[in-house]
Amino acid sequence: MFEELIESAAQKEKFRIAANKLLNQCFLLRKREDTKKEYIFVRQNREMFIPFFDLLGYDLRINEDQGVIGIVNQFGTGRLSLGKYESIFLLILRILYVEKRKELGTLSEEVTVLMEEIREKYAMLRIKTKPMLDKGMERQMIGLLRRYNLIQNLDGDVSQPDARIAIYPSIIMAVAVEDINEYYAMTEQKLKEYAGGNGNGEPEEDFDQSTAD
Repeated sequence: MFEELIESAAQKEKFRIAANKLLNQCFLLRKREDTKKEYIFVRQNREMFIPFFDLLGYDLRINEDQGVIGIVNQFGTGRLSLGKYESIFLLILRILYVEKRKELGTLSEEVTVLMEEIREKYAMLRIKTKPMLDKGMERQMIGLLRRYNLIQNLDGDVSQPDARIAIYPSIIMAVAVEDINEYYAMTEQKLKEYAGGNGNGEPEEDFDQSTAD
């Protein structure tokens, strides 16, 4: 299985780069220039990567329709815990992704939303403790989710209402939900629960990532 890898320095280097990108960034995307080569390499050599990640305690998941490869910890560890407002931000992005994808009716086009749309979704929740997210918090959240290849800001100044945010299909794979309609209903319900809360608690939403920091 690893004979070719052992004999070829070039193959070993490709394997090392791809494996480390998955461990550090969680997802490889076919449409991202900085992960496209690794996506193709892992897809073509899955018979090497599946047992490798299994030894580390991860399942390798490949969705060729969506163009996403991700890893999920088999033991429920290695998860990134998000605070209340980060969780809400992520849930809003999920809902917007599903809505925009339904409008497009195709997997070939990129899903792009405006910061104004995200803010409108958040404002609809009428959260008494924080009716609006401050711009510093927005930048922090976008930076965090971008690090894990879930989104990408297409404009430098994300504080502007017309700033564009590309949402990647990895945002669906980030949470294990079998049926997308059930998933959509679940996130809508969670947003309603957040809106109806008194703000005293700090509920968390997790998504799989490779490091346990």
